[in-house]
Amino acid sequence: MKILVADDNVLSQRIMQRMLRQLGYEVITASNGREAADILADADGPRLALVDWMMPELDGPGVCREVRNRHEGSYVYLMLLTAKQTSEDVVNGLKAGADDYLTKPCHPAELEARLHTGRRVLQLEDKLVEAREEMRYKATHDGLTSLWDRSAILALLRSELCRSRRTHAPVSVLLCDVDNFKQINDVHGHPVGDEVLQEVSARLMHSVRAHDAVGRYGGEEFLVVLSGCGNHDVRERAEQVRRSIGDPPILTAHGPLFVSVSLGAITIENWDKSMPIEPYLKQADMALYRAKAGGRNMVMYAESLVEV
Repeated sequence: MKILVADDNVLSQRIMQRMLRQLGYEVITASNGREAADILADADGPRLALVDWMMPELDGPGVCREVRNRHEGSYVYLMLLTAKQTSEDVVNGLKAGADDYLTKPCHPAELEARLHTGRRVLQLEDKLVEAREEMRYKATHDGLTSLWDRSAILALLRSELCRSRRTHAPVSVLLCDVDNFKQINDVHGHPVGDEVLQEVSARLMHSVRAHDAVGRYGGEEFLVVLSGCGNHDVRERAEQVRRSIGDPPILTAHGPLFVSVSLGAITIENWDKSMPIEPYLKQADMALYRAKAGGRNMVMYAESLVEV
């Protein structure tokens, strides 16, 4: 694990560096407070730091304050090294953002124990961040397909329309429905139906650009948001999506299945933020219905709305 030693005294820095390397740490050094603060601000910087109280340019408490004033990045465990031992000094150091302190010269065993405590704190912080991100992911993603869920994909569509209003770029929407999905469930069972939905989701994701968005709209329906895609491009893009689902067959527990999708497409231009998105989605749904009625495995296009 990387650790920063910030000390303007060369001899003290080398002694500490030797002790830490014996404990298995990768040691990074700084000779003044400003350099230490800059190193700790780096995204790949150390998350453990031993910072001397008295340093040029920026003292130890000043380094602590700068690190704590940052609103991004992982938590950094800061330990002040000081010859100061009064309660007032210790309180001031902790108020500045230090997690702990060691008086100089420090005993190697005490140093090891204090750093072990710091590592436990960082591990706990990592677990909390992981749990928070997992909760956030589950709150916005569909459990079966790992795509955005209905609420999230609609929120992304609204966000993209707001951005398109600023950039004067069109946005196209594809509403996709797996053909004869009820028959797949009835004949092969729901587990196979789940396999089909998962593979269709994966193929949808691979058929769009990184900055496009795909969500599970409900059941066997999917919503694809194509940013910066106008009337001319959406036809080619929609056909690419359709073809990507139909070939090759989907391998399931009951053998390969040929699956197709029907699509309804609409391009939204010059969107007015006072206009709801539901009428556009209804137009896409009507286009999808025509694709279903026309024989499935095809794309039908709706015209952009002029009036709502």
